[in-house]
Amino acid sequence: MTTALTPPAEAIPPVRHPEAPAPGELLGAHYEHCFGCGGAQPHGLHLAARAGEGVSVTAEFTVTTDHQGAPGLAHGGVLATALDETLGSLSWLLRVIAVTGRLETDFVRPVPVGTVLHLEAEVTAVHGRKIYCRATGRIGGPEGPVAVRADALFIEVKVDHFIDNGRPEEIRAAMADPDQVRRARAFEVNP
Repeated sequence: MTTALTPPAEAIPPVRHPEAPAPGELLGAHYEHCFGCGGAQPHGLHLAARAGEGVSVTAEFTVTTDHQGAPGLAHGGVLATALDETLGSLSWLLRVIAVTGRLETDFVRPVPVGTVLHLEAEVTAVHGRKIYCRATGRIGGPEGPVAVRADALFIEVKVDHFIDNGRPEEIRAAMADPDQVRRARAFEVNP
């Protein structure tokens, strides 16, 4: 792990927000068109994350033929995306908007097409706007062999980060959604 991913001595332990989803609760997609969790992406990961204990989440996704790199094996970038999406879901438990600042990924073993990848992520420390976290992906279930893992640094941002930098037509469409909950959730986690 690089020094950029090591919390400083004055970092504090994470605190789960009192209004965070309850342990076991399905978090759902933050944005229908998100490649990681959105249902409107035919070749997306359709990653389903659940709130865990403390400041942790679990998630699963099934590697399909659309996710291949080498024949019959998951593409490393897809696996990194699954880790990033799971790590991004942690911000729901802190009730902040955060984006990936740095993601360091270790690929431990190949992940065959058809595999269910079980992911676990947790926040390890917070320092100002910096959120330090880590994730592990296991083949077949929570006790399966480790296939991938990551350490990450997320940065808390304001909603203006997305409004100022996103494509105007998608921003307008999300902001015009009459469903206030969906409108707010579109900007809740790293898209």
